[in-house]
Amino acid sequence: MRKELLFTIDALPYRQPIPVYGYYFGSEEKTLAVMGAIRGDEFQQMYTAATLVQKLSALEKEGRLSDDCGLLVIPCAGQFSMNVSHRFWPLDNTDINRMFPGYDEGETTQRLAWRIFESLKGYEYGVHLTSLYLPGDFVPHVRIMDTGLQKNEEGLDFGLPYLVIRKPRPYDTTTLNYNWQIWETRTFSLYTRATESIDEESARMGADGVLRFLSKRGMLSCTDLQPGDDTLEISEKDLVAVQSRSGGILLYDRKASEYVKRGELLARITDPYTAETVEELRAPQDGVIFFARHAQIISAHTVVFRIIPHMPA
Repeated sequence: MRKELLFTIDALPYRQPIPVYGYYFGSEEKTLAVMGAIRGDEFQQMYTAATLVQKLSALEKEGRLSDDCGLLVIPCAGQFSMNVSHRFWPLDNTDINRMFPGYDEGETTQRLAWRIFESLKGYEYGVHLTSLYLPGDFVPHVRIMDTGLQKNEEGLDFGLPYLVIRKPRPYDTTTLNYNWQIWETRTFSLYTRATESIDEESARMGADGVLRFLSKRGMLSCTDLQPGDDTLEISEKDLVAVQSRSGGILLYDRKASEYVKRGELLARITDPYTAETVEELRAPQDGVIFFARHAQIISAHTVVFRIIPHMPA
C-alpha cells in the first residue's frame, strides 16, 4: 500500500489547507479507482472506503492481487464540509457532485471537482460510494447510468442484492458517475444502507462487493469471499414511489429491505400538536422496501418510500 497526497483543499477561511490522500495498491496500471465521501454527511461512504483500504492492504501483503492490477481508493474529499457538519460546501451550499468534470479556473467547488476528477481519470473501472439527494436508508445495491457506454452485466459481479439501471436526466450530466463514463471509465455507483451514520454490516457488504468484482474480473485471488447474492436487475423507472398527502410527524412501522404486502401499513403521519393520525401510508402493492426516507417532520407531497414490485423468491 502506498499513501500519497493527491491535492489539498485550500483557500479556506481561518483554516489550514486540508490534505486529500489516495491509497494505491498493486501495480502502476490504472485498473480500478474507488471514490468515497465527497459530501459532508457521507460518514458511511468514508467508512466503507476505509474498510476497503484495510482489506486490500491485507490482501496485497498476502500476494493476492494480480501483477497487472493497479487500484486507487480515496476515502474522503469532503473533509471541510464534515468538519463543520454540513452536507454541501459550507461557503455557498453547492453540491460538489453536481460540479463534474470541474474547472481548474472556476469557483471553489468547480476547482475541487476538477482536482478529484484529475485523480480518477484514466482508470478502466470506477466505483463511487455515494448517497442519494434524499436522506434515507437503502437496500444495498449497485447503480449504473444508462449512457450507452456501460456494460450492465458487469454490475452483477458485485454480488449485491440489486442492480439498478438509471436513465440519466439533465441534472445527472454534472455528476461523477456520468462524467467518469464519458471519459471512458466503466463506472458504478455503490449504495450501502446508511449515509450520516455508520452501518458496519452494510459497509462490509459494500467493501466485499468491490473485492468480489475484482475477483470475478480476474484481478484478485481470494478464496474466502462470500459468494454474494443472486443479483436482481431492475430499472429505476419501475420503482413504485409512496408519497405523503399530508404534513406532520412521521412515525415508521416498516423499514428498508423488508418485504411488504399490498395494503400493509408502512408509516403514520400524526398532527404535531395533537398526536392524532392524519394519514396512514400503506404499500400500494407487494414488494421490497428499496428506500425509506429519514425524517421526523414530513411535508405534504414528499416521497417517503420506494418499493421494488416483486414477489419473494
